[in-house]
This record gives sequence, C-alpha cells and structure tokens, in this order.
Amino acid sequence: MMKKLLGLFAIVMMGASGMAQTGPKIEFKAETIDYGTVSKGDDSGLRVFEFTNTGDAELVINDVKSSCGCTVPSKPTEPILPGKTGKIEVQYNMNPGPISKTITVTSNATNKQEGIILLKISGNVVVKEEVNPLEKKKTLPNS
Repeated sequence: MMKKLLGLFAIVMMGASGMAQTGPKIEFKAETIDYGTVSKGDDSGLRVFEFTNTGDAELVINDVKSSCGCTVPSKPTEPILPGKTGKIEVQYNMNPGPISKTITVTSNATNKQEGIILLKISGNVVVKEEVNPLEKKKTLPNS
C-alpha cells in the first residue's frame, strides 16, 4: 500500500512540475533600430521598440537607461500582462553625425540573464543643405 501511495505521489508531483509557471518572458520585434541616413530638422528622432510578454506572469520593466544623455528612453509604467504588448520609446536628439547608442532595459523577464536586455539604435544624421531662393540657379549653356 505504501509503494502505491509513493508512486501516486511521484506522478502527481511530476504533473505539477509540468504545470509550474515559467514567469514573465520578453520578446522584442527587433532589438536594433536603424535610423538610416536622416536629415536634422526633417526627423523628430523618435523611435519605438515593441515587445510582447510571452510568459505566464506579469512582466515589469524596472528601468531603462541610455548610454548617453543624447538619447532619452521612456518605459511602460504598468506591468505587461501575459500575451500583451508594450513599447519603449526612444528619443534621439538628432545631433549631426553617426548614431550608435545602447539602451539597457532591466526587467523581471526570466528568459534574459538577470532580466537585462540591450537595445541598440544606429544610423547617421546629416544637416539638410539650405537653398537660398535669391541665389540664381546654375543652368547649362545651350548646345
């Protein structure tokens, strides 16, 4: 009788462990955003990283930090429920030159080491060439 009870107990425990929660998991649509070549003044510098909580518990974004003051990230203030999506907005100040910045996201996601995800933005900002309307247009001589 004792062996049967122990066997039943073992089966119940294995079944319960199979149903154990795995916790929150974060999956980004993309972990890098390439601005490409953009003109200062024509582009606001705002980009959005979208993600989904693919786990079975609430996902909490604890902190979002940029590698420099020229990039300002914002994080969701409420937990993201399982199966739902969230977004992290990144505002780059559009200083002319190459863009190569890292945004560090700290969360309670169980599928990332210590819940940390590194997002990247890249691209190049150029100054738009000003055209003076009073300047005569150069024309090709008639052939």
